[in-house]
Amino acid sequence: MVETTTVKKINDAKREIDIVIPADDVQQEFDKAVKRYAQRVKIKGFRPGKAPAHIVKQMYLPEIKEAVINTLAPDVLNKELKAHDLNPLGSPVISQLTFEEGQPLQFTAQFDVWPEFDLPEYTKVPVKQKKAAVTEKEINQSLEDLQKKSAQYVPVESRGVKNEDYVVLEIKGKDIHTNKLLPTEKVVVLVGHSDNEKALNENLLGLKPEEKTSFVVHYEKSHANKKLAGKKIEYDVKIISIKEKILPEITDDFAKDLGEFNDLKDLKAEIKTQIQAAKENDIKGEMADEIIQVIAGRVSFDLPENIVEDERLAILRQMITSQSARGLTEEDAKKMNDEARQKAEQNIKNHIILKMIAEREHINVTTKDMDEELDIIAKKNNIPLTQLKARIDKEGQREEVEDRVLLKKTVDFLLKNAIIN
Repeated sequence: MVETTTVKKINDAKREIDIVIPADDVQQEFDKAVKRYAQRVKIKGFRPGKAPAHIVKQMYLPEIKEAVINTLAPDVLNKELKAHDLNPLGSPVISQLTFEEGQPLQFTAQFDVWPEFDLPEYTKVPVKQKKAAVTEKEINQSLEDLQKKSAQYVPVESRGVKNEDYVVLEIKGKDIHTNKLLPTEKVVVLVGHSDNEKALNENLLGLKPEEKTSFVVHYEKSHANKKLAGKKIEYDVKIISIKEKILPEITDDFAKDLGEFNDLKDLKAEIKTQIQAAKENDIKGEMADEIIQVIAGRVSFDLPENIVEDERLAILRQMITSQSARGLTEEDAKKMNDEARQKAEQNIKNHIILKMIAEREHINVTTKDMDEELDIIAKKNNIPLTQLKARIDKEGQREEVEDRVLLKKTVDFLLKNAIIN
């Protein structure tokens, strides 16, 4: 079915294939398409399916040619890709397509592939050993965090509002310029929080339940909330209720209430163990990154553009999400995009190198490996293991998890075979 096929290497990660389908095969498909159209369309003066072929072609030639192309090109392309052992990343882009009745059908397709390159030396990479030390300050900070999480909020009526109180209030707003009223809202506010309007934090202090206050906020034109940007709003506030944060004392009883601890000493020991484990895991990651960067620096190759672009967009979305609510300037956006691109290229390069090392070293993911990884994910997200497995299978994420486990095992291999000093 193919007259000629030529495969060209554009770069390490891009291929181009030129295909010519013989005129006889094209004409055969063309005649079938004409018959299909003759049976399907209505032409004045002829019964369905009885119109002469030349009239059908005259009236529907563009549609018939498109049908022939859509039938032949993808099918032949897929067969030729398999015949030449080519595995595109994403859909090939067909271009330079030429086709006239009675002539061969010719087209070109470009597509990304995983790059081919020679692996540099990846064992015995020198890396400095780092030690994890836990300080008393870190243990005490963790205790304070646990203390805050165990805080209780007790109703208060005998005093006014203080910072860190939770206050239920009714708030009404009015645009001073237009006198337009904003919807009345009943909200809960953590007084003194940095996300609150400064004027709100200041004007709530000292107020008791049922007391009221008014204040004006002049919003900048660059304010994130477009409905308020550039406006001067007068707010009327009424205190509904106040709750005071009461912290438990850090004692042996506090430790016992948190779990199976005999006393505060036991709790501190467990905190130290957890911090130590977290630090050692971070150090392991840092050492692994250093090793991978050394290996990546020893080789250069072209990257599959569509994979890099997908990674760039994913990183950019994360960066935008982590930004504050303020609007981004054009300069901020360009800088962020450049950073995302650079990080995406490095991530994909590292990924490709690790995958090739795994293949070279015959590193595989076993059923046990997957079970252990899924168990960790389930515990981290506090969901049943069976529920997690069902969700991963339903959402088609098993291959993604397997890939992550494979890369982790490959990193462990590199660490084991590095020169740590």
